[in-house]
Order: sequence, then C-alpha cells, then structure tokens
Amino acid sequence: MTSLARRTAPPASRTAPPASRTASFVSRAAAGAASGAVRVFLVLAGLFWLLPTIGLLVSSLRSSSDIAAGGWWQVFAAPARLTTENYAHLLANETITGSLVSTVLITVPATLLVLALGSFAGYAFAWLDFPGRDWWFLGVVALLVVPVQVALVPVSKLFGAVGLFETTLGVVLFHTAFGLPFAIFLLRNFFAEIPRELLEAARLDGAGEIRLFTRVVLPLGGPAIASLGIFQFLWVWNDMLIALIFADSQSPPITVALQQQVRQFGNNVDVLAPGAFVSMVVPLVVFFAFQRQFASGVMAGAVK
Repeated sequence: MTSLARRTAPPASRTAPPASRTASFVSRAAAGAASGAVRVFLVLAGLFWLLPTIGLLVSSLRSSSDIAAGGWWQVFAAPARLTTENYAHLLANETITGSLVSTVLITVPATLLVLALGSFAGYAFAWLDFPGRDWWFLGVVALLVVPVQVALVPVSKLFGAVGLFETTLGVVLFHTAFGLPFAIFLLRNFFAEIPRELLEAARLDGAGEIRLFTRVVLPLGGPAIASLGIFQFLWVWNDMLIALIFADSQSPPITVALQQQVRQFGNNVDVLAPGAFVSMVVPLVVFFAFQRQFASGVMAGAVK
C-alpha cells in the first residue's frame, strides 16, 4: 500500500509552483524596473547637463533683437527666425579668429610637454632606483596642494626679468609646470602596476631602459596617458586666469578675447554667443571622443 500511495500521489512540483520560482520572477521584475528607472534618470541628468549648451547654441543662431526680446526657448514658437549671420560676423572678426589660433598654440604644446615629461618622470619614479626617490616623489605629491594663485606674483616677476611676460611661451611654461605634479602622480601610480615579470623578461631579451619604456611601458600606459592628455587639454583650453595675466594682450586666447568683447552698456551677444559655443565645441568633442579612456585611466592610476 505504501508503494501504491507513492505511485498515485502527484508530485509537489505539479500541484503548486515553487516559492523560489516566484521569488526569482519578482526579483527579475524588480531588477528590470530599477534598471529602467536608472536609465531614465541618467538620460534626464544628461539632458539637464546639456541644457546650457543647447541654450547657448540656440542663442548663437538668433539675432540680437530676438535675444533682447526674450529667452532662447522662444525659438520653438518661431524656428524659422534662426540664422547663421552671427557665425558669419564671428569669422569676420579678426580678434576672435586670431584668439582661436593663439589658444591652439598654447594648448597643444602645453599638453604635449606635460605628457612627455610626465611619462618620463612617472617611469623613473616607478621603476628606476636613484637616491632619494621616495622623498622626491613625496615632494611632487606635496606640490599638488599648491594653488595656482600663490605663484602668480613671483612667476610674474620672474617672467618679467627673463622676458617671458605676455608671451605665448610663458603661458605654455606656466601650464606645463603646474600640470606636471598631477601628471607624474597619475602616471607613476599607473606604471607601478605593470607586472615586474614583464619588465624583467624584456630586460632578459636585451631591451635597454629606453626601449623598455617605448616598447613596453608606453603601450601599456595608453589609457592613463590618454586620460591625462584629455584632462590637461581641457584645463588649458578653458583657462582664463593665467591667460589674462601672462598672455600677450595683442593676441589673447579665446577666453580672454570673449571677455574683451563685453561692451560698456551691454553684451555683444552676436559675437559672444557664437564665440563661446565655438570655444566649447572643441573640448566637448575631445571629451566625448575619449571619455572611456579618461575614466579608465584616472581610476586605474589614482586608485590602487
């Protein structure tokens, strides 16, 4: 009878669904809802972050009279009033076009110098033995907390004595000097995470320090170097304080040139709006094109 009862009794799994299956379905539904909510929140946050840029773009396509009449959101009521005349006036403004060239001549050398010198110094602090290495690196880390404003007066006197005040070279050297501490700190921490066995294997194959640096360390340090280049480029391109003090007043960078376009009794909106948008486009393109390298390089080099 016992065997007969076992045969006739239906399995428990057929009479009622297991609780674990129901809980799994609920958890997947909750995870899907949470993921959807997170995506919606991120999209809204991104749109909110881009709202000033969108407003600046729309304002740069409006005439001065339309800008004075109301806010940029009124363009949705009359989109046909958008015009590109402001950009035509901007390109005809020699001060603005010359300032863009000056900005490039300052930003590119300042970025390349920081990348080159920071890479050499980061490799030296990570893998070369020399007297006082740890103390020198501690001094580099201490320079990270020195604000730029502290050095304005003494560096101005120094540049005035050696003839670098109000020159493009002086601005490049200032940006390079204040960009190197962070560059060395970031790249040293990144290079130090390279496996020692890999470097020793390259040395056994006859690679010297220069070949080891160029063939092994630099390719592996690509994300950190790319993120450093983006950070330095954005900082130099958007800088106004150092450019306002040390740059040539006859050919200032774009940030100073736009500030000089402010009129006495109002803003020169037909030049300021398109000029500000053009100066913003380049950093935005650079950042969005290399944002993954920027995030991975900073996290890998700064968090150990």
